[in-house]
Amino acid sequence: MSVELPFAPVDTIIRRNAGDLRVSADAAEELARRIQRHGAELAVDAAEAATGDGRKTLMAADFGVEQVVDRDSLELPVAPVDRIARLDIGDSYRVSMDARIALADILEDYADNVAAAAATLANHADRRTIQAEDIETYFALFE
Repeated sequence: MSVELPFAPVDTIIRRNAGDLRVSADAAEELARRIQRHGAELAVDAAEAATGDGRKTLMAADFGVEQVVDRDSLELPVAPVDRIARLDIGDSYRVSMDARIALADILEDYADNVAAAAATLANHADRRTIQAEDIETYFALFE
């Protein structure tokens, strides 16, 4: 599976949670993969909700979002998030701009939580760099 999400914004999200720690490129790549997988799963659930309502367009409410944040406040770019949303639902659904922004917001919160935990794990391991293994350990422990 190719990763649709660029690593740079994911790296930025990790760094804002890392404190004085460094971030390996492998950690950003691993988190980008996890974000993508999670986003595709959320889009499948949203598509089921839209289908249940007789729609072919995903809306922010299909992701459980009532108030959509300002697009400029997000680190994750919306275009790759749109591609992530379509990974498992294909082109049979449209994804509204509000839905894209809502999904980007959800995925950014998800990434922040994982990054904060990965920083804790790296500190616990007495390392100065957050590595892919910290991301993997988080998921092994909490999912």
